[in-house]
Amino acid sequence: MESLKSLEDLLELMDIDMKIDSLLDTRGSLPELDSYKDAHSDVERIGSAIGAAKDAAGSAAKGLSKTNGELDIAAVKAAEEQNRLYAGGLSARDADYLRREVDMLYGKVSKMEDEVLEYMEAAESAEAQLVALDEERTIAEALKTNLGDSIRTQWQTIDKELEVKEDRKRTTIDLVDPYLIEMYDELRASREGRVVGRLSDDTCGSCHLRLSAAEVSQAQKQDPPRCIHCRSILVS
Repeated sequence: MESLKSLEDLLELMDIDMKIDSLLDTRGSLPELDSYKDAHSDVERIGSAIGAAKDAAGSAAKGLSKTNGELDIAAVKAAEEQNRLYAGGLSARDADYLRREVDMLYGKVSKMEDEVLEYMEAAESAEAQLVALDEERTIAEALKTNLGDSIRTQWQTIDKELEVKEDRKRTTIDLVDPYLIEMYDELRASREGRVVGRLSDDTCGSCHLRLSAAEVSQAQKQDPPRCIHCRSILVS
């Protein structure tokens, strides 16, 4: 009778372990987990884009400041040289040389003015991008936070159930003969699903295959009884 009781407890242990497996599977496959990973990737991507936009804004600001300074110097120089040209008193050769110099300086001024406009446009574009990215990041971070809260809440519920099942498992293991536990653990390590099944109406509760009268007799002669089809431990 003790042996029969031990097998009954082993069957209960099998049911507990399968419930634990199911809870662990549920814990690791919550739909929100994939969504959370996507949200985290979005936050990281947006963060990188913000960094690039800040670099672009900084480069534009630096280029604008530098070009504006050079433009002021070139504009003053061009105006001074033009005033010298208009003042007269130069030889034809010197006047021609100075005229070309003035044209060159104003050409340089015009080019730098174009560069200033380009830097201003780049700075405005980067700033607009930063505003849009900040808004996008706020939305992505809020989604990530909400998903994280949902996952933690579900995990807390599952973990409480797991704690109850683990306590019950520890109690049940103490009721089973050690040699059965060793065989049970070996079976669990080599295959998935049920490794202990009730023999009901000559049918194995693990593989659900029917055993003939001779096969039932053969199975029950083993210690513990084993299904001849799937080798699960049988509980009569």
